[in-house]
Amino acid sequence: MSKAKKIHVGGQAVIEGVMMRSPEYVAVAVRRGDNKIVLKRDPFRSYTKRFKLLGLPFIRGGVILIESLVLGIRALNFSGEIAIEEEKTKRSKKSKGGGSKLLLGVTVVFSLILGIAFFFYLPLLLTELTGVKGGLLFNLIDGTIRLALFLLYLGLISLWKEIRRVFEYHGAEHKTIYAYENGMPLTLEGVKPFKTHHPRCGTSFLLVVILVALVVFVFLGRPQDVGDRLIRFLFIPIIGGISYEIIRLSETRFGAWISKIVVAPGLWLQRITTKEPDDSQLEVGLIALKSALGENVDPDVVIYNS
Repeated sequence: MSKAKKIHVGGQAVIEGVMMRSPEYVAVAVRRGDNKIVLKRDPFRSYTKRFKLLGLPFIRGGVILIESLVLGIRALNFSGEIAIEEEKTKRSKKSKGGGSKLLLGVTVVFSLILGIAFFFYLPLLLTELTGVKGGLLFNLIDGTIRLALFLLYLGLISLWKEIRRVFEYHGAEHKTIYAYENGMPLTLEGVKPFKTHHPRCGTSFLLVVILVALVVFVFLGRPQDVGDRLIRFLFIPIIGGISYEIIRLSETRFGAWISKIVVAPGLWLQRITTKEPDDSQLEVGLIALKSALGENVDPDVVIYNS
């Protein structure tokens, strides 16, 4: 497993399933209502590997962030199809053509706009209502409001009963990845002992983004006009790039102290966003991970051919 440990894998919980991504494949495993597991696997190669420039430190983070958003929405769409249309055995090719790609593109753009508006523009407007003039104080209030909105968002969705199932699959994703990274057998017995909290989780990453944004925006001062606000938005990919490097640095021995200071709050937040999964959910996570690693899976799994 020494060679396998060098392969970075990541994932995401979806509706009744798990998406896993390796440097070569993206696999989504979803449990249907009849208890069968449907598996979809597609080849994948990050743009950070295709183009040297996009793979440079502080640039790759923004690229990976956009890729993760696209792959995540695509996986959610797939799991939603299975959940709603699990009784259908045939799908017309037309429904999977250019229309679905256009819909995916619109969804991604809309999600980006909504996320930026809620977590970046709304805090800015609320801070301006305070009438604070000093740049340092203005940005501290702005950052505090952004953090409060993020925590409020997590708190509200955690009250949704259906979301708890997603959080359990989130825990299954983390436990299987942890087992893989530690060279343990990819079996139920191999993954059960591991925690549901992982330092590279998207929750931790988003929290780091909020904290990095607070520091970066302090140097930009108080926005005076529309141009100043646009400059802030242009810094979002840079903030994402810096945040990604901090998360990666926290994995090294040199950056262990960074993990304790910056990533630790994200691990605490995962007490909300991850729950202990049952065996059936762990099985889904294992199948998704094995498939993403290019391994053969259980013959009882239903292979989805797109």
